[in-house]
Amino acid sequence: MKSILEKEPTRGSATTAPLLRELVEHLRQHRTELREEWVRRITEAELLTAMSDAEIFAEATSVYDNYVAALETGTFEALQTYSQNLSERIIPRGVETHEVVGIVLLLRDVLARSLFAKYQSDFQLLNRILDAYEPAANRIANTVAVGFVQERERIIREQQEAIRELSTPVLQVRERLLILPIIGVIDPQRARQLTEQLLRAIRGNRARVVVIDITGVAAMDSHVANHLVQTVEASRLLGATVIVTGLSPEIAQTLVKIGVDLGKMNTVGDLQGGIEEAERLLGYKVVPSDAPTQIPGLRDEP
Repeated sequence: MKSILEKEPTRGSATTAPLLRELVEHLRQHRTELREEWVRRITEAELLTAMSDAEIFAEATSVYDNYVAALETGTFEALQTYSQNLSERIIPRGVETHEVVGIVLLLRDVLARSLFAKYQSDFQLLNRILDAYEPAANRIANTVAVGFVQERERIIREQQEAIRELSTPVLQVRERLLILPIIGVIDPQRARQLTEQLLRAIRGNRARVVVIDITGVAAMDSHVANHLVQTVEASRLLGATVIVTGLSPEIAQTLVKIGVDLGKMNTVGDLQGGIEEAERLLGYKVVPSDAPTQIPGLRDEP
C-alpha cells in the first residue's frame, strides 16, 4: 500500500475529470446550504457593505453558479464575462478590490471545508479531490480578481479623462472668440489634451481669436512650455490668433530659456486686458457710459 507522499500523480486531465465531475455533483446537491454559508461568512467579514443583503444574496447565487459551471466545463470565458458585468454593477457602489478578492477566497474556503467534511473518512481520496479542485479554484479566483481590477482601471481612466476635460474648458464668450482658462499643474498628457480640445473648438466655432489665460499655472517645465508654443502655432494655422495672458516671471523665463521670442507671441498682462485686445482684433468697440440709461416715456421731475 502506497503512502500519501508516494501516491501517483493525479493532475492529468484524464485523471482529474472524473473527480471534478464528482465534485461538481456534490456542489450542486448542496448548493443551497453552501451558498447560505458563504453569504453568512461575507456578512461576518464585513465585505460588500455598500450592498444590501438581498443584493449580496443575488450576486452570491450568480457567482456560485458560474463558479460551479467553470469547474464543470474547464472553460472560463463565461465566468470572465460575468466578472466584468459584476464589476460594472458594483464598482459604482464603492466596492473595493480587496472585497472582491475576499469573497472569492471565502467561497473557496467554504467549498474546501465541505470537501473535508465529505471525504474525511478517506484521506487518500480527499487528497486526490483537492489536487483536482485547487488548480481550478485558484484559476477561478484569479479570473474574477483580474476581471474586477481591469474594469476598475478602465473606470478610473475614464474618470481621469473626464476630470481633465472639466479642468480645461474651452469657453465661447463672443462669436468667434474663445477663452481657455488653465488652472493647476500641466503635465505632458494634459498639455496634449489641452491642444486637442482647443483645436477642435477653434474649428467647431470658427474662432478667430483665442485667449489662453495661465494665471492659475504656477510653473511649467520646458517640455510643456514648448508644447504651449506649438499650440499657439497650430491655432494660427487654423486661422486663429492666440493671446496669452497671466504669464508669471518664472514661466516667461522658461519660454526665453527654450528660445521663444516673446516679441512674436501676443501676450497681455491679465485676462481682462486679453479680452479687450481680442475684442479689438475682432472689431468690437467698448463704449463706456457714465450716465444712466434713459427709459423711453419717462422724464425727470422738475
